Amino acid sequence: MTDRFLTFEKQNNFLVCVDSDGCAMDTMDIKHERFFGPFSADVFGIEDRETYLEDWNRINLFSSTRGVNRFKALVMALQNAQKRGEDVGDITALTEWAETASSLSNGAIEEILKNNPSEDFEKTLDWSQRVNHAIETELVGEDRPFEGAKDGLAAITKLADVAIVSSANKEAVESEWERHELLDSVDAFYAQDRGTKAEAIADLLTKGYEKKHVLMVGDAPGDEAAAEKNGVYFFPILFGQEKACWDRLVNEAMPKFLNGEFTEEYQATLKKDFHELLSKYD
Repeated sequence: MTDRFLTFEKQNNFLVCVDSDGCAMDTMDIKHERFFGPFSADVFGIEDRETYLEDWNRINLFSSTRGVNRFKALVMALQNAQKRGEDVGDITALTEWAETASSLSNGAIEEILKNNPSEDFEKTLDWSQRVNHAIETELVGEDRPFEGAKDGLAAITKLADVAIVSSANKEAVESEWERHELLDSVDAFYAQDRGTKAEAIADLLTKGYEKKHVLMVGDAPGDEAAAEKNGVYFFPILFGQEKACWDRLVNEAMPKFLNGEFTEEYQATLKKDFHELLSKYD
């Protein structure tokens, strides 16, 4: 990781945190449709792939669980598959871990496997590593920022500090943002290796920002929850409406944010539109 991100200190009175996949980068759909879903079906021996993959995309892209951690998503999809009669093996330990562990990552699974080898964790690690490798080797040239995101970030960084706050793989995010020249607009970088999004925002608050001077921009309920847990504002990027949302962020929300006019009523309106869209697919 670029050294300047690890030594970041507050430069402006305002901070804008931005998620990567599905928010700034148009990478979320392709990652799930080509890698996350199909590879999990391969590794866990799913027979009715069409139904499984349709459910996978609903869980991860088109419902209120959009953007959920990959391991939580895997457990949800496998549990649903079991209910449909699929034999995915014993996933009891995997389920308990995904629901209770403070750190959900490949590294955490590797530590578990050192002392307690089990087929469900071995398969899960194999799947996750395959996904990471495919993203790093097969997506070059296919990933791109959403229209409006690059210009939006360039405008925002002139007015506030900007932090990437993502639960995705660090190397993948850094590669994508560097390749598309977005890192020039970034001051701080928090990815999967540095904890949850809520923990990232909490750490950023220790740099000296007032809570009402921090805005989290994201496309998923997890982004909203991370903002709420820390008492900071949330601006949603709606799937299918990304350019309009980035334009609205720069031209409407940022002036309100900087001028102390990001009211509870305005926040409620943004969240209402966000939840109405996601709930259509629950």
